[in-house]
Amino acid sequence: MVFHDDDDYRTEKSFGRESQTGSYYGESSVHREGLGRRVLDSFKRDPNMTMTPKNSVCTDGKVFDVESAAANTANSPLARRLKGRHLQMIAIGGSIGTGLFVGSGQVLADAGPASLVISYCLVGIMMYCTVHALGEMAVLFPVAGSFSAYSTRFIDPAWGFAMGWNYALQWLVVLPLEIVAATYTISFWNHGAVNNNAWVAIFLTLIVGINLFGVKGYGEAEFVFAIIKVAAVIGFIILGIIINIGGGPNGEYIGFKYWKDPGAFHNGFKGFCGTFVNAAFAFSGTELVGLAAAETANPRKSLPTAVKQVFWRITLFYVVSLLIVGLLVPYNTPELLQKENEHDADTVTSPFVIAIKNAGIDVLPSVFNAVIMVAVLSVGNSAIYGSSRTLAALAEQSQAPKVLAYIDRQGRPLVAIAVSSSLGLLAFLAGADQKKQQDTFNWLLALSALSAVFTWASICLAHIRFRKGWQLQGHTLDELAFRSQPGVIGSWIGFGFNILVLIAQFFVAVAPLGFAKQTTRIRLEGFFQIYLALPVTLAFYIPYKLYYRTSVVRSYNMDLHTGIRELNLEALIEEEREERKQWPKWKKVYKFFC
Repeated sequence: MVFHDDDDYRTEKSFGRESQTGSYYGESSVHREGLGRRVLDSFKRDPNMTMTPKNSVCTDGKVFDVESAAANTANSPLARRLKGRHLQMIAIGGSIGTGLFVGSGQVLADAGPASLVISYCLVGIMMYCTVHALGEMAVLFPVAGSFSAYSTRFIDPAWGFAMGWNYALQWLVVLPLEIVAATYTISFWNHGAVNNNAWVAIFLTLIVGINLFGVKGYGEAEFVFAIIKVAAVIGFIILGIIINIGGGPNGEYIGFKYWKDPGAFHNGFKGFCGTFVNAAFAFSGTELVGLAAAETANPRKSLPTAVKQVFWRITLFYVVSLLIVGLLVPYNTPELLQKENEHDADTVTSPFVIAIKNAGIDVLPSVFNAVIMVAVLSVGNSAIYGSSRTLAALAEQSQAPKVLAYIDRQGRPLVAIAVSSSLGLLAFLAGADQKKQQDTFNWLLALSALSAVFTWASICLAHIRFRKGWQLQGHTLDELAFRSQPGVIGSWIGFGFNILVLIAQFFVAVAPLGFAKQTTRIRLEGFFQIYLALPVTLAFYIPYKLYYRTSVVRSYNMDLHTGIRELNLEALIEEEREERKQWPKWKKVYKFFC
């Protein structure tokens, strides 16, 4: 794997931060303040930042100014310090966490190994189409807020408002959930000897501290976390193959034995439909690569490579690893069937750990449990990043309180980070009464369960609308710096798959497994715990739509210019095409896939 940094592209790097003081203009004998003073000054408002004038957006209180909103997200003073290697590792392993390592165990128990692999394959196809659509728009318009801003710009400002808050809420509630999950991984070793709240305080401080180092801190942390996760998954796949063919300590050949007894499927079609919420949760965060484009030194160079590598992430780290898990762990394994409210169930029920333990290997379960803890902290880190950037972008478009748009001299949206971090305090419920804790986290999880599906559907629809406007306004596909490999057809496939997932989940929410024995109250609770994202989205969309009377953005009225970084884009694209013609065949094939 080759990582490409973008230090040579000075024109896009820092918009006045590094270039004003660094070697780009030549060093001068400027007096430097002490370290303490420089740290304090870094928290002051960015001098290049201009808050939206009071009357520039929604001038009469009833009109939303799409043009001003687009200009504000395009000119955001976020620091552009992410390099190619950061973006590539965020794309490959950035959000691999409890959804894959832990949540897949519940899916295996409820639906069987074949349903598990098929559902992840289907969601993987959907994600491949979605991320390519996002990549095409993000390379051309690397603006703050990314997909929520694209919904505002290409679909409807009211829908962009709903999608922005939907996405922000998704990550806001994921933070305490992931921190609590990290405390459960610790209980694998200490069995409750230390109060969980002590670990909550340590993990929350660590995650907030990383994000206070700015986007560079987030990028470096994710680079390290992703390397650990990628190495662990590749190692597990190799180990799993060895165990499966009889190379483990037990010396038993397994093959597809567990697909015959107890079986490949469990609970039939309804069990299969119930797998999609977990699959969506496991893939959540893949879209962060688009959100990070606004803080990337050279997205035109870095982003296409990162987007293409999502295919390998889906194939290798999700489909292949879960196929191995399904071969090694039967769906009726007692540990998978433990109740969710048992003290250390979140650790014990990881099918990855169970597979290693069943093979009779003593040390590796602890090693993989440590990897799960790293993965959980990584997702918590992404939660603050994703929610804070989305909140700041909403504020820049006057769709959230203005104070959230405060960005300091280091390019950090400080107020938004503070709001995001404060939600992490809910993790202290880990030391509370078990029943209260379980109820609270069930509803928090309900907020985030299907949120990602609405986000992905909006990305695909925004891409379809963007391509329509691009064509109607006289542009050609040759003018695009990066083109989605599946194209508009892929976006229609992705959009259709997202709708099918929502329909399948509605079916499961209305008639869950064993619903005939449930009371009406339990059925209602179960429905909203699965489908809460829909009423929440409508609660944001409908009032905003009625108040501002926004309309669908017409194709010929779309702003297709604001936010493009390179003024000489066509010349740059032509120059790159000529360069690609000189490549040997092996490099052309490699660059197509990577």
